[in-house]
Amino acid sequence: MSDLNVRLGVDIGGTFTDVVLEVGKQQYSTKVLTTYAAPENAIIQGMHEVCGQADISASEIEQIIHGTTLATNALIERRGAKTALITTQGFRDVIEMRTESRFEQYDLNLVIPEPLIPRQQRYSLRERIAADGSVLVDLNGAEIERLAERIILAGYESVAIGFLHSYANPDHEQRVRKVLLQKAPNMMVSLSCEVSPQMREYERFNTVVANAYIKPLMKSYLGRLESQLSVEGVKCPIFLMHSGGGIISLENAAEFPVRLVESGPAGGAVFAAHIAARYGLNKVLSFDMGGTTAKICLINNQTPKTSRVFEVARTYRFKKGSGMPISIPVIDMVEIGAGGGSIAHVDSMSQIRVGPESAGSEPGPACYGRGGSRPAVTDADLVLGKLDPDNFAGGSIELNLPASAKAIQVELGDKLDMDVETAAYGLVEVVDENMANAARVHAVENGEDLSKYTMIAFGGAAPLHAGRLCEKLGVERLLVPRGAGVGSAIGFLRAPFSFEANRSVFMKLSDFRPSSIAGILTELGNEATSFVRGCDAHGEILSEYKVYMRYSGQGWEIPISLNEAQAKNPNSSEYQALFEQDYTRLFGRKVDGMDIEITVWSVNATTKVDPVEAIAETVASSDLSSNVTQASTRKLFDPARAQFTDAGVVSRESLHEGDRLEGPAVIVEDETTIILPNSRYAVQQSDGCIDIRAKAEVA
Repeated sequence: MSDLNVRLGVDIGGTFTDVVLEVGKQQYSTKVLTTYAAPENAIIQGMHEVCGQADISASEIEQIIHGTTLATNALIERRGAKTALITTQGFRDVIEMRTESRFEQYDLNLVIPEPLIPRQQRYSLRERIAADGSVLVDLNGAEIERLAERIILAGYESVAIGFLHSYANPDHEQRVRKVLLQKAPNMMVSLSCEVSPQMREYERFNTVVANAYIKPLMKSYLGRLESQLSVEGVKCPIFLMHSGGGIISLENAAEFPVRLVESGPAGGAVFAAHIAARYGLNKVLSFDMGGTTAKICLINNQTPKTSRVFEVARTYRFKKGSGMPISIPVIDMVEIGAGGGSIAHVDSMSQIRVGPESAGSEPGPACYGRGGSRPAVTDADLVLGKLDPDNFAGGSIELNLPASAKAIQVELGDKLDMDVETAAYGLVEVVDENMANAARVHAVENGEDLSKYTMIAFGGAAPLHAGRLCEKLGVERLLVPRGAGVGSAIGFLRAPFSFEANRSVFMKLSDFRPSSIAGILTELGNEATSFVRGCDAHGEILSEYKVYMRYSGQGWEIPISLNEAQAKNPNSSEYQALFEQDYTRLFGRKVDGMDIEITVWSVNATTKVDPVEAIAETVASSDLSSNVTQASTRKLFDPARAQFTDAGVVSRESLHEGDRLEGPAVIVEDETTIILPNSRYAVQQSDGCIDIRAKAEVA
């Protein structure tokens, strides 16, 4: 990828579409409002804007890398295709029965989320494959034919096929697909043995259902995007960011759209990992806050933490099990409905609640003047002096302060007997505490102490709230990189081509079979590598190996990384030592006398990325006062002291390496605004990064 000179990164968010153009080492960027009816229109608009800045033609773009929340939004809003599920007889209710656990044990009015596919759209066939892949009950050809006729007659656009234990033997799923496509060649069919070949039928069935549900929508969108770019003279390859932090081809993305569900946030994590490598940081808390959601991710040793399962559309914030489980490789992060467009209201207990509902870009917060009348986080930020109504998004959107004040007063202030400033203060404190609590929970679940971490903030809204978040979490250092407002789109341009192949093959260490293990990992490596080669990736492709292990009787596994020698020459004692080492690190001790099981095998094939150029950290002079000329001052609310204060306003472009700025202050730029609290000071680094640290003493 490094030999390409002109590359475009595009991130479609719930409110803004971010577009970044790299011409050699020069970078040009813009934010345009997302066009929901036809998302490709915002991409075309943003592309022309950045090409105009660079003074080049769109036809000169050599590569486009794209990430989007469209797949996620389609699942959350239930806007997918008419989809059927075909499964093993007796198992069509698995996606409705879930795991039968109560994610909120004491809620007597607990509402279980509805499955994507209602019961009347779920069909079954008499067949059964055992856990070892042997056929217990074979399929009946005539029965398949009859069911195929019913499905075609019912007018389904897409079909998900998920049979019991198909990860061990895919033959039955493949046979049903063959019959369907013979009778209806244009039918979109998704197989669980291809989408998620892993044990646990609930997660696997749910994943293949989600893939089938959004496949027609995403295939149509990607086709329209490719066509419209062609009309604009752009003939270059288009690639998609996937949830695991790598890049896949347009064709693979259209076939497995469920892998795009976390593509935007994954780009942000890659961006933060790149900054962490530049500064030599091994413990980083990535904080990405846009118009619709906020994402928090732990990055250790400059690598984002990954997972095999995550949840979409949680109905209870922070409650595992209240969402839709998707079983694919994904960067592990916490996502909550707390963006600039998140709407606030007063609940039945007279408490301010924020999100997860968002005003998005249509109509947007009240201050956008596009018809929104309910208060959003951006409205509160405006009332509290964090935003300049005349210089928002580079002056492209004029914010209406009276409209924000009215919305907050009517929806919050009048109901709680507060003035507008107090109500706005309450709103931002609620949203900041929600994000801080999410970070605390995520850190505790991973056995981490956030006080030892450095926060990296990006996204249009994150720099507005990151300083306060650091105060709440006890984080001493915060970095706001150049290009923070479009960080995820920049992350797309830093990501490698990659694909992770995994498979469930159950094995106990007491029954360790080295030749079988080497064969499994070799097959998975070949599968993953072929996906990467399909992206026209050149050069060396690296393989990263993982096995998921647990003690016998445990319900869940932990990932164990292997090097190439351990993958190609497996040794049971070595695998046991690796497992016990990681298990002890996570839980404090190992369990003696228990057999150990391996449930999932995984190989991630990835291209090499360009080495990150480390920078020498710039330390401010011993003079502890600001040495920056402030363009002006304005009233800024300090939530730590619950009062307005005079804050200096500084343009980011006016800062030079080594400049020091004392809080309270506001650092403005076209794509975001950095709020420097009274408790912090900032130093400009040589790469343009704003390095924010806690003062030794705060007056």
